[in-house]
Amino acid sequence: MNFELDEIVIEERCRQSALAARVISRAPAAVPVNFIADARDAIRRTASAADPFGAGKRQMAVMHRRAPFLMACPAGSSEFACCGYLVLVLASNCPMDCSYCFLQEYLADNPGVQVYANYADAFDELERARRRTPGRALRVGTGELADSLAFDRMTGISRDLVEFCAPRDRLLLELKTKTDEIDDLLTVDSRGRTLVSWTLSPPHVFLSSEKGTASPAARLAAASRVLEAGYKVGFHLDPVIAYPGAERDYLALLDDLFDTISPARIAFISLGGLRMTPALRSAARRRHPHDPLLCGEEVLAPDGRYRTFTPLRAALLRSLERRIAAASPAVMRYLCMEPPSIHRRVLGQTPPPAAALGRALAER
Repeated sequence: MNFELDEIVIEERCRQSALAARVISRAPAAVPVNFIADARDAIRRTASAADPFGAGKRQMAVMHRRAPFLMACPAGSSEFACCGYLVLVLASNCPMDCSYCFLQEYLADNPGVQVYANYADAFDELERARRRTPGRALRVGTGELADSLAFDRMTGISRDLVEFCAPRDRLLLELKTKTDEIDDLLTVDSRGRTLVSWTLSPPHVFLSSEKGTASPAARLAAASRVLEAGYKVGFHLDPVIAYPGAERDYLALLDDLFDTISPARIAFISLGGLRMTPALRSAARRRHPHDPLLCGEEVLAPDGRYRTFTPLRAALLRSLERRIAAASPAVMRYLCMEPPSIHRRVLGQTPPPAAALGRALAER
C-alpha cells in the first residue's frame, strides 16, 4: 500500500535516532524531509487547513514522546463489558481515512501523524508492567490510536516489538490493522506471542467508508500468510453498520473468512455496533458528506452515543454470532463497547468481569 505524504518533519533531538535514519532511507524521494526544534509546532500548522484532520494525515512527524507509552484502552468504561486491553502508543493518527473513525474526534486538536523515536522506552514500560503483575497474562496492542502496520514499511517498529515480546511469557502483543503490510513480520519468529488482528468489513462498507485500506480479500490473504508464519490471528467485525442488505453482506463476509482460515485456528472474533458521539457524528458527516452509510437513523443511547436502534442492532449482531458459533462453538466471541443488556440478547449471558475476559484473551 502506498500512502501519500506531503512532508516529513524530524525533531532535532531525534536527528540521530535509528527511527529517523530508517524513515529517511525508506521515504519516497519526492517527499521533503525537514528538521525542526519541536515537531509539535509543525503539527499545529495543520490547524489552519480547511480539513485539519485530513491535512494531518499527509504529514509525518518523527518526534520524542513526552508522555508514557502504556495506557488503558480509551474505549474502556464501567458502562461496557471491557476486555482489559492495554494500549501501547507508538504512533498517533493513521494515513487511512475511514469515515466512521473515532480519531476524527479523539485527535481533533492534535491531528498530525506522529511516530516516536524513543519507542525503546516503551519496552522498558512493558517489562515493568510484566514484573508488577506476576502470574497474570497481559494483552497489549498498538492499534488503537494508529493502525499498527500502516507505516511499518517506513518505520520497522513492529518488527522490533515482535522481537522484544517473543522471548517473554505472559505477554501477548496484538497488532491491529486494515492493511496487508505484513512483509516485515514474515522475517521474524514471534514464537506465538504476537497476534495480528484485522478489522473486517463487507465489500460494500469497504468501498463506501474505508478509504485507503486494503480490500477485505487482501486482508484475509494477509491473515492467512501470517498464520502460516507462526502468528496467531484474530478478527474484529467492528463497527457493524446496519443498512439494507447488511445481514446478508456480513454473513457472506464470515463465510469468506471461514473459507480462508479454519475457525479452529482463529483466536477470537469481536463484534460491535456502530457508535458515535454527537461530536464525532458531526465531524464524520462534515468530512465525508457522500458516504450514505453515515446517514442512518441512529438513536441517542443512554451512554451519549448515537447507535443503531437497539432491536435492529441486537438482531444483526445475534445473527452474526450464530453463524460464528455454527462454524465452530470453540471460537471465542466477545462484544466491544456494548452494554450488558446487548450481551444478554446476543450472547445469552451476562458479560464476564473485564479482568476475566482480558485474561482469557491474553491466553489465547
